Amino acid sequence: MGAKKSARARVSELRELIRLHDRRYYVDAAPEITDARYDGLMRELIELERAHPDLVTPDSPTQRVAGEPSGGFETVEHAVPMLSLDNTYSPDELLAFDERVRKRLDGEDVAYVVEQKLDGVSIAVRYEKGVLAVAATRGDGTRGDDVTANIRTVRSVPLKLTGPGSGATVEVRGEVFMPRSGFDALNRKREEAGESLFVNPRNAAAGSLKLSDPSEVARRPLDVFFYQLMGGPSLDDIATHHKALELMAEMGLPVGPDTALANDGRDAVKKCLRWQKKRKKLDYDIDGMVVKVDSLEQQSRLGATTKSPRWGIAYKFPAEAVATKVLDIAVQVGRTGKLTPVALLEPVFVSGSTVSRATLHNADEVARLDVRVGDTVSIEKGGEVIPKVVAVDRSKRKGRPRRFRMPESCPVCGEPVVRSLGEVDTRCENVSCPAQVAGSIAHFAGRGAMDIQGLGSALIAQLVDTGMVRDYADVYSLERDELAALERMGERSADNLLAELEESKGRPFARVLHGLGIRHVGARVAQVLAENFADIDEIASASEDRLAELEEIGPVIASSVRAFFDSRRNSEAVAKLGRAGVNMKRGSASRGGARERGALAGMAVVLTGKLDGRSRSEAREAIESAGGRVTSNVSKKTDLVVAGRDPGSKHDKAVALGVRIIDEEELDRLLG
Repeated sequence: MGAKKSARARVSELRELIRLHDRRYYVDAAPEITDARYDGLMRELIELERAHPDLVTPDSPTQRVAGEPSGGFETVEHAVPMLSLDNTYSPDELLAFDERVRKRLDGEDVAYVVEQKLDGVSIAVRYEKGVLAVAATRGDGTRGDDVTANIRTVRSVPLKLTGPGSGATVEVRGEVFMPRSGFDALNRKREEAGESLFVNPRNAAAGSLKLSDPSEVARRPLDVFFYQLMGGPSLDDIATHHKALELMAEMGLPVGPDTALANDGRDAVKKCLRWQKKRKKLDYDIDGMVVKVDSLEQQSRLGATTKSPRWGIAYKFPAEAVATKVLDIAVQVGRTGKLTPVALLEPVFVSGSTVSRATLHNADEVARLDVRVGDTVSIEKGGEVIPKVVAVDRSKRKGRPRRFRMPESCPVCGEPVVRSLGEVDTRCENVSCPAQVAGSIAHFAGRGAMDIQGLGSALIAQLVDTGMVRDYADVYSLERDELAALERMGERSADNLLAELEESKGRPFARVLHGLGIRHVGARVAQVLAENFADIDEIASASEDRLAELEEIGPVIASSVRAFFDSRRNSEAVAKLGRAGVNMKRGSASRGGARERGALAGMAVVLTGKLDGRSRSEAREAIESAGGRVTSNVSKKTDLVVAGRDPGSKHDKAVALGVRIIDEEELDRLLG
């Protein structure tokens, strides 16, 4: 055998050995060789690749930290949206979920898989022909940041799949986290170096994934557990979620330990309560358990809402509560004008971070708790995220401190505040209130609305503070010179922003409506309004009764829409948008015509695979504008499947059910 062939054979052998021992150490937690022996194998491989550069491949173990520092992260669109689980907080709520599942399945028996809910960062990792190709964060569920170079440095993530997945093209989803032991060691090193300390393991993991230098990420003690296998031929013979987890483990992917099968809802509750007692023994943080329907066929029939799957739910553990003192009660004003009383506290450490403020929600909650300045209170984090006051220790109250009263005027703009009959929230309805302006502009510019990416929070704060904008409509009056003069802007950034603003004027009518920030009007309700009214003037003049008649609207939303347009300031802002050239009409279709008479009227459409000509959200908008309804799962009720590149199991299921399948080019023809 020649020297070249000998080197190639040895390189291949070394890679397989190193992958094997990586799995034994990082995934199976059962190392078979010493660190010195492992280092010797790695050194030999490095030397051979240096001598023969043409033998270096992207999946080689030597390439884990080969990426160059990046100046930012590209955006990756998820082939299938990364939905968020709904939460339950008690055994009764979990049993209610079980009842809903069985009702939707016409009373069938249902088994569940119970998994640990890690407190980490969600990621999606795509393998093409068994080799790691792309890794992305959850982002907004539709698009996330490309963190491929950083994920390649996480030792427990295989660069190449093994066993049954050695040549597979699949996507797996999981959670990146930092073990407590690694977190403590990292903070000790930072303290010795005089650097700021991380607050908790989750923040440390999230911050590490956003570092621009992969070599720095490699020095962070990150780990990962994968919990879902998405599509691909690997799922053809898999009928249950727990079998999919077993297959992932055979592929060399680390899956969560102690995953358990539950025979029914009550058994799932028992397993959740068992982990609630012993979670502190783990070397990583979990804030609950995840309960999933085991049968993949039942999962498919259950489907999902626009935000969450109906076949899975999170059981959140009770929050940790600690005592501290109330120094004052302030009132803050949010984007929608809601006034929220906030307790200013003596700083206290709660569930991984120091807390000095806690929400009191509304005036009724303050009265119910009877919390007053100077009181000793119990604080916990709702969902282990948002600090809130849960109880007052009246035995420690001194004297007769005054009861809290909600102000009669906005503490920011001075306008009178309103509390509608039957509602608990007090609101400032002045859309030009400075406290609301920044939040409303951020919402208007968000991805789900006008998608003006150059209009970030820091720039918005400057625009509001300098008085350059008083509402979201004013952003279209900004001039190049005044923008360029702002801190950290310059002429090039000003030109880019003005170009984005000009492009945003042509956004679909539904997205403009969503961007207005009308209370209770999210993306779906905005779509319903856009389908039923020709333009903004028709909506603005519609009566409450006319609005409430619409499917998915109802009296509460109708009242909110009517109140929005009855406000002089809101109407002025909307009029300014129209004068600026923002799209304020549905288009050529008559009222209700899109859903009733479009090319895809009444059709249930499923998107699968990667589309080349448009993003998935753009495809959804186009289909809905043509009267179609985009669903997430293929069933006998599906009318059409649009298959892009690498369509996966949805395509196969459509073939099996005889559902019509078209490509993107044919979709274009249907849409005209």
